[in-house]
Amino acid sequence: MTEFLLFYVQGILETMGIMACSLALARVTLRWGVILAFAGILVTVIYMIRHMPVTFGLHTVAAILLCALLIVRFTMVPPSTSFIAVFASISVMALLEVSVYELFELLLNIEYRHFVFSQYTRKLIGLPHALIMIVIALVISMYRKPLEGMWKL
Repeated sequence: MTEFLLFYVQGILETMGIMACSLALARVTLRWGVILAFAGILVTVIYMIRHMPVTFGLHTVAAILLCALLIVRFTMVPPSTSFIAVFASISVMALLEVSVYELFELLLNIEYRHFVFSQYTRKLIGLPHALIMIVIALVISMYRKPLEGMWKL
């Protein structure tokens, strides 16, 4: 149960960061209630896919497609722009994840394999890059002014 809760907390924050960053890149106003609802749906689907006997990494492909689909369905963003924004956001998330793990290795002088064995440390070390993604989304939204009337909701 604790593993599930840790996965959900980190997953919702990461997915909120990805969705918010994607929406900011697509020049859509950030509506945090809608973003939180999308994140909850996506994390649930990703959790189910990760626990199915399928190729590892399929959950990432599903996340990209589902994020793009949700953005296309509920905003006025064209599918190509939506896919590019989501792919860019996931790429930034991957870069941040690697950077944060490298920073923890450097600061704690511990190899990566030592702190990934514990569910607690792996999830807690995952929180900083999720929060950084949310901050990046806010900064992008400040500089790329959102267009009016982009939400269909």
